[in-house]
Amino acid sequence: MAEGEKLIPINIEDEMKSAYIDYSMSVIVSRALPDVRDGLKPVHRRVLFGMHELGVRSTSSHKKSARIVGEVLGKYHPHGDTSVYDTMVRMAQEWSLRYMLIDGQGNFGSVDGDSPAAMRYTEAKMRKIADEMLADIDKDTVDHQLNFDDSLQEPTVLPTRIPNLLVNGASGIAVGMATNMPPHNLSEVVDGTIAYIDDNNIEIDELITHIKAPDFPTGGIIYGYDGVKEAFHTGRGRVVMRAKASFEEVQGRECIIVTEIPYQVNKADMIKKTADLVNDKKIEGISSIRDESDRKGMRIVYILKRDAIPNIVLNMLYKYTALQSSFSVNNIALVNGRPKLLNLKEIIGHFVDHRHDVVVRRTKFELKKAEDRAHILEGLIIASDNIDEVIEIIRGSSNVDEARNNLMERFKLTEIQAKAIVEMRLRQLTGLEQDKLRDEYDELLKTIEDLKDILDKKERRMQIIKDELLEVKDKYGDPRRSEINFAGGDLSIEDMIPDEQVVITISHAGYIKRTPLTEYKTQNRGGVGQKASSTRSEDFLEHLFVGTNHQYMLFFTQKGKCFWMRVYEIPEGSRTSKGRAIQNLINIEQDDKVKAFICTQDLKDEDYVNSHYVIMATKKGTVKKTSLEQYSRPRQNGINAITIKDGDELLEAKLTTGTSQIFLGLKSGKAIRFEESKTRPMGRNAAGVRGITLADDKDEVIGMVSVHNFEDDILVVSENGYGKRSTIDDYRVTNRGGKGVKTISITEKTGGLVAIKNVSDSDDLMIINKSGIAIRMSVEDLRVMGRATQGVRLINLKDSDSIAAVAKVMKDDADVDETNILDIEVNGEDGTALDNDKGENKDSDNNDENNNDNNE
Repeated sequence: MAEGEKLIPINIEDEMKSAYIDYSMSVIVSRALPDVRDGLKPVHRRVLFGMHELGVRSTSSHKKSARIVGEVLGKYHPHGDTSVYDTMVRMAQEWSLRYMLIDGQGNFGSVDGDSPAAMRYTEAKMRKIADEMLADIDKDTVDHQLNFDDSLQEPTVLPTRIPNLLVNGASGIAVGMATNMPPHNLSEVVDGTIAYIDDNNIEIDELITHIKAPDFPTGGIIYGYDGVKEAFHTGRGRVVMRAKASFEEVQGRECIIVTEIPYQVNKADMIKKTADLVNDKKIEGISSIRDESDRKGMRIVYILKRDAIPNIVLNMLYKYTALQSSFSVNNIALVNGRPKLLNLKEIIGHFVDHRHDVVVRRTKFELKKAEDRAHILEGLIIASDNIDEVIEIIRGSSNVDEARNNLMERFKLTEIQAKAIVEMRLRQLTGLEQDKLRDEYDELLKTIEDLKDILDKKERRMQIIKDELLEVKDKYGDPRRSEINFAGGDLSIEDMIPDEQVVITISHAGYIKRTPLTEYKTQNRGGVGQKASSTRSEDFLEHLFVGTNHQYMLFFTQKGKCFWMRVYEIPEGSRTSKGRAIQNLINIEQDDKVKAFICTQDLKDEDYVNSHYVIMATKKGTVKKTSLEQYSRPRQNGINAITIKDGDELLEAKLTTGTSQIFLGLKSGKAIRFEESKTRPMGRNAAGVRGITLADDKDEVIGMVSVHNFEDDILVVSENGYGKRSTIDDYRVTNRGGKGVKTISITEKTGGLVAIKNVSDSDDLMIINKSGIAIRMSVEDLRVMGRATQGVRLINLKDSDSIAAVAKVMKDDADVDETNILDIEVNGEDGTALDNDKGENKDSDNNDENNNDNNE
């Protein structure tokens, strides 16, 4: 150890504490957090001040970025050229700052995250709006401090006319705290600031009427308003942002077009991650993604598969990708050198206080300058009034100092005035110049009086702040870019899907689709029909019913299982499209087949599910009743609906209110009518009870009807196109389990029975045969006959064609000819399936059933 040195033992824990506190305070105050007054961190402030000092202003030409970085680095910010250049680049990117402060020339990166060119290639200068941030800096408006080597002065804050902290936001991670402030619209912020100046006690809710929400440079949609309000009130909140998307048809394919993405989202990364999710089958329905963005604007195209529903795919994109992201607001800024969490009103208040200080200091500076000049002018005017004597004194003096002293003594002048007189030019002795002196002096006296008035009256200073803000708004204000969706938030998918009526068709091979009901037309009885669906030669349409998009679908399979689905999840198709295999929509076993369908209202509504029942019938004549409540908790792999015995299979399932009468029809032409109450409710795993006794081993149940309204008629249709209406009273009520009574005369000409329905004059009938031809006719065209007759021909069949499905629809109120498209009004406000019986819909509990026609 050298002589004179000594060791001082220090506790390492104490030293670590003090060193870390010093470091953290340095990061907080001198690096990571913005000042509440000008909204800038030290590095931003130094870049702008360095450019100002270098003369690279909005009116000058561009200078090499390396030149600017060198200036800032060497004079004010000794922290590495990368930090300075990156700061400068960000201030020149239109997707980073709402109001750019630097005008860049060259490659300054892209929204895809591409790096900017090296600083030796790019050039920059300040933008006009940045000039406003440095306005009056040379009028002693702000304090200066020494730079890192004490060789120069730098400002501690800029005298900004722009409320930059709100307008451009800020983000930074300090030690133990962070800030994340969103940008806002300049016009709105100016309006809010002026409202605050007019009334310092203004409520935040009133300020929100001016400053509505953040306004992001990349646009997009602010989805939901609760987070915005919370952020304005407390300084913390979560703002949900969504991309702006629309639907377009491109080359015959449905596409989602995205034109604006959330703030701070990397477009290229987002597209890559979306493609990965599509490949991993996490997002269904997208066939390819194209980025068609160019210098005119952003355009990301998601090309959808033919059976995809655009709304649902878009919601999946919002859910799983950065098309929806959130901005966590955390308004921490430095107030008098200390970090503080600020609400909207406090940020505006601190800015107004800063502007007030700037105006006071500027006015004092200008007043002193005016008074100094007036003082000199007073001396010059005295000299011009006594010009001959002044010349005499100067000529009689041996040197300048003597002349000055002699003048001071003779005319009672100050040293500054005497110096000005001695340095006067001869041309100022002309009469014109003397008049100019007096005019300037008079003007200065007015200016001094005005400046003193400003310093005396606070309301005048506030008016100046308002006028300058309005000038800024006039120059740089622009419309909002980010839309606000006030109703957003936790919206479910169905809120984005219209609850329109649709026809759901299911083919014999298990292809399902939904089609808007308006696509079907009305024809007269005996017509040939129109093409309803393009099916494969061995396939035909077997089931058809009407529902609405928001209803729930229950699928019952021939093995007695029940699956659950929303109607809007069924792929949409045109009237002639094939549809999508049900196997791809629900987890049904390979050897199982969907046989029955029920369209219900909200299965989460307790009153609804407890007041409704599902009645099932099997081919072998078994019936079973179960409460709908038992089906309100779906599972991915389905739930048991009924235990099916060997050789039997589930045929029908209907929704009832527990008070209807049940009709079962047999292929052999017999039917039975019994009270639903004769069947007690059972659990989901029960096998049921006997409903009808079959004529022989070849006989089977072909359909079930549940009836409430006894004014209805019973319609039966045979496979060769014959049908007839009979009154319900033609069928006497018996106990369940009997053999039934004759409902139609079965002959070789008519073929076996294929359908049984309850109908009225206000219904239309839809008949579809195995070749895919559909005909629609009015039930009132069919006269009522006795139940033992063979009926009339309903549809002309060609060759070996036969009827596949029969369904009924509600007739439209208007008279419809066969060329008009029929907009069907579905009975019951909840919408209904085609096989609904009218009486149940008249009942206070609207009740939905669907048509399930089985043709063997």
